[in-house]
Amino acid sequence: MKLKRATTRKELRLFYKITDVIYKGNRCHRSTEDDITSLLVEGPSTFRNHADVLPYLMLEGENVVGRLALIHDHRQPDYVQVSFFEALPSLADVKDIILEQARKNFPLCRKMVIGLNGHLNYGAGMLLNNFDKPPVFGLPYTPEYYPDYFRDYRIKTMVSYRFATEPFFRYYERIQQDGKLNDIAIRTMNRKKLKDEVKIYTYLNNACFQDHPYWADRDAGEDFELFNPFRFLIKEENLLFAEIDGEPVGFMLWYPDFNQLVENKTSLGLRHVLRYHLANPVRTFRFTEIAVLPKFHVSMVSQALILYATRYIMKAGYLFGVGGFIFEENRSSIALAERFIKRTTGIDIEPDTKYAVFECDL
Repeated sequence: MKLKRATTRKELRLFYKITDVIYKGNRCHRSTEDDITSLLVEGPSTFRNHADVLPYLMLEGENVVGRLALIHDHRQPDYVQVSFFEALPSLADVKDIILEQARKNFPLCRKMVIGLNGHLNYGAGMLLNNFDKPPVFGLPYTPEYYPDYFRDYRIKTMVSYRFATEPFFRYYERIQQDGKLNDIAIRTMNRKKLKDEVKIYTYLNNACFQDHPYWADRDAGEDFELFNPFRFLIKEENLLFAEIDGEPVGFMLWYPDFNQLVENKTSLGLRHVLRYHLANPVRTFRFTEIAVLPKFHVSMVSQALILYATRYIMKAGYLFGVGGFIFEENRSSIALAERFIKRTTGIDIEPDTKYAVFECDL
């Protein structure tokens, strides 16, 4: 097997098309993340102003058997990322061939990480269980055999939690809030000022996640490129800001499982937007991000954000919630998730779905 850099329009078409072969007949796979792949691989993207993105085809003879992109973000100078990896089963020498190419292209890098797609905000991870379930929007779905290609490497696991909303709602009704908790004010984003709101979101991301695994600082333009395509799906209550004395101190991003609007190779389009707004069939939502400035960690900001979001979750009638993904080494976030779910449902919850990224030295 060999790698071939995908540079022509025909080669890039093959880069995307290999997923048709890999997921043929798979009713769980969703294609709603394909736009992020093309954003980073082809651009234009603000991310590419500070990152090298090199797409490759995996070939056996003249046959395309997989793909990947080697990404070097200059804001994470030690790492080469193996991103958007897709491959047919039972290929030989996969990790050795990738390792050789990474060393050749980026000789000054010290580590390689497999499964990080440019940045955590774009997605990360290979699936470790629940292969018989469609993924929640924004979470990865990959075949069961992918981790075997990298089993000798160091593994970092991530988890997500799934919970029923009914006891969650009962808890909310017991301690209803009016948007203020210990002088914490919660507000929804203003979609008419989306660029300004994204700047606040980016500021809080960078301020809150400095110690998070694989975090690299973001530009507001990068995050705006993520939000803007979904401006007709995301509602103002899906991005909440916590303020104290008028200053932002935390945020929560949550949204419906838009994957329940589509099937298999379908991308989100106008008809899905109309279906969502006119007769919303979605019954699951996801707590995607919640972050609070370090000096307010001991305050009630996280709880205030979750409780404020609950009024909208109840109104929409969601039956299930999903929280994560969370790196298992991020014990404070794991504890927060498990503690809040225990408090609201009375159940000691275990992670529902597990994911992994893999790492090795170059």
